[in-house]
Amino acid sequence: MSVAVMGKTRLEAFSDGVIAILITIMVLELKVPHGENLAALRPLIPVFLSYVLSFIYLGIYWNNHHHMLHTLHTVTGPVLWANLHLLFWLSLIPFTTGWMGENHFAALPSALYGVVLLMAAIAYWTLQQLIIVAQGSDSLLKKAVGRDWKGKASPILYLLAIVAAAGSQWISLGIYVLVALMWLVPDRRIEHVLGKS
Repeated sequence: MSVAVMGKTRLEAFSDGVIAILITIMVLELKVPHGENLAALRPLIPVFLSYVLSFIYLGIYWNNHHHMLHTLHTVTGPVLWANLHLLFWLSLIPFTTGWMGENHFAALPSALYGVVLLMAAIAYWTLQQLIIVAQGSDSLLKKAVGRDWKGKASPILYLLAIVAAAGSQWISLGIYVLVALMWLVPDRRIEHVLGKS
């Protein structure tokens, strides 16, 4: 009797669906103002800015997750659970985004936003490592990732931002923006390795 194995397309489709729903939930937090002039939009500025930042983060995760799954040949149980672990932390982004925006980037909401980003980064790294293990010694993903300086620097920067939120939430927010900009630079490592193979 053969055991059915989940294909990576199903895993990717499920993950894509979850991320699309998260973006939809976030945009629903942008309430329509009561008023017809530009002054009516002013209270929405912090909510909109937090939405833009989180939209970028979810876009980065979606993009990198998509590329990472292209290297995957076999979906193992640990990979499935690690993927769910990543989606769990990403699913908290709309909550922390809304809280941070509604409270004009106050210290505690800004710090909690950083905690969620930190945990999502750890979850992504865990998924990456489990895919590498599943691929064995000739792992395409391991070749593509290399020294992964961005993957190592991001958690450190998130920790700095969490601590900085107590003194200046603007420094904290600046660090979150810096990390997002760092990842916005197109990362072609996986594409190069897949092209060579």
